[in-house]
Amino acid sequence: MHVREGADEPGGGVRSAELTLPGFVHDLCSGVHPLVAASPFFRSVPLAEHGLELVEPPAPLAHPLDDGSAALLERSVAATAAGLGEDGPAYERLLGPLVRDWDAIEEAALAPLLRFPRRPLALGRFGISALRTADGLARGAFRGERARALLAGCAAHSMLPLERRPSAAFGLVLLALGHRVGWPFPRGGSGEIAKALVAELGRLDGEVETDGPVASLAELGSPRLVLCDVGPPALARLAADRLPVRYARRLERFRYGPGAFKVDYALDGPIPWRAPECARAGTVHLGGTLVEIAASERAPWRGQHAERPFVLLAQHTLFDGTRAPPGKHTAWAYCHVPAGSPVDMTERIEAQVERFAPGFRDRVLARLVMGPAELEARNPNLVGGDLNAGVADLRGLLARPVARPVPYRTPVPGLYLCSASTPPGGGVHGMCGYLAARAALSDAL
Repeated sequence: MHVREGADEPGGGVRSAELTLPGFVHDLCSGVHPLVAASPFFRSVPLAEHGLELVEPPAPLAHPLDDGSAALLERSVAATAAGLGEDGPAYERLLGPLVRDWDAIEEAALAPLLRFPRRPLALGRFGISALRTADGLARGAFRGERARALLAGCAAHSMLPLERRPSAAFGLVLLALGHRVGWPFPRGGSGEIAKALVAELGRLDGEVETDGPVASLAELGSPRLVLCDVGPPALARLAADRLPVRYARRLERFRYGPGAFKVDYALDGPIPWRAPECARAGTVHLGGTLVEIAASERAPWRGQHAERPFVLLAQHTLFDGTRAPPGKHTAWAYCHVPAGSPVDMTERIEAQVERFAPGFRDRVLARLVMGPAELEARNPNLVGGDLNAGVADLRGLLARPVARPVPYRTPVPGLYLCSASTPPGGGVHGMCGYLAARAALSDAL
């Protein structure tokens, strides 16, 4: 297998670098990886033999509130429920069965939806809640703000308005993953995942050619199989002389969602959280209540920028000392903005951190800002800064990139699409390429 990589190093959104100051290692895009631990593909690849080590913080997630406390996603369903007060029993009723039936849910969450599941009853129990809106599920299942906010923050990873289906599914899957496998990350940076994958490819006699952009598939000659890890519009351009016009036009009309605005920080010390339990979590959700988070996630779809954006923050160096000099720390944070937005959200992001960690700004040694344009420049698949590589609503999940029985297969024999714009969508799970390769090999036999 020969891999052509357009950038000077492989990895796309799974890379790390000293972005701020020497000795401070930051993740260029993806920073926390529950799906690496849960993915059938990653379970099948011996990446630990190539040095990949996942770090698991004591608590996957903290969600601080204005009263100085924080809701915690613990590895145990019961321990999480115990911190949710009156909503504890409801949380156990909602998440307990999902954690127990995770094997069935994994099959649906990490594969095309247009197929009959092997365990329909278990999946049906999940679907009853998952196909709701996150706003509706949070209000219907819980009475208090702590549990509602915890679910809302996880659902906001969908980059959907929380009043749109199936935003609840994202929240439930991330919560269940926290209980099953945690929300770990690689020691040394996300780039360690890419390095391990390249090493495994080499073990199998494959090779990666960097600085090798492809302008047209014609320049590749006539290989038996070509798998393209590009967005649908990019595939339409690459194969313009081969694809049927109707199919190419459908690729060109592929829908992308909001973008991200990201800030990486080099810090003089740990973040001074008002709620001390936040120091147990690798990821911290900063957005306050369900109402606030919903307003923040609604804004980009209206072409607006939330005054109090929902901020996703990771504090890797509390648990991985290899990423910063002794006594120093990093922070990785982003919020959602309209696609392609040029607006600088740094001040609003930092105001949200200060809200729950007074004195944060005093610990900032350096920062690097990346808006949607910068994210796309570093990884062309992040069109408009869309981290999910396409709208993740029901239509976007059922017809990704277009409605076909095998979504990876194109009308051109031997040509397949395997980017995150195919099922199951965005996330570091490897399943898009894994399922596309299985389809390609099946067709070739």
